[in-house]
Amino acid sequence: MKKTYKIEVDCANCANLMEDAARKTNGVQNVTVNFMTQKMIVEFDDGQEQQDVMQRVIAACKKVEPDCEIFM
Repeated sequence: MKKTYKIEVDCANCANLMEDAARKTNGVQNVTVNFMTQKMIVEFDDGQEQQDVMQRVIAACKKVEPDCEIFM
């Protein structure tokens, strides 16, 4: 399952760091962060609870970019 989230991130490098952190999160199959459109597309592993995975994604992104926001 794929889902698109609105994000707020200050620079393209920060968006890349968020993408890398989110991609390493358990339950995530793939992630694309687009700095220009301020969107994050998350593809979840089969059988994963979307809300639980996104809580882990948010925590991982906040570690690399504390000022980022991901709107669910």
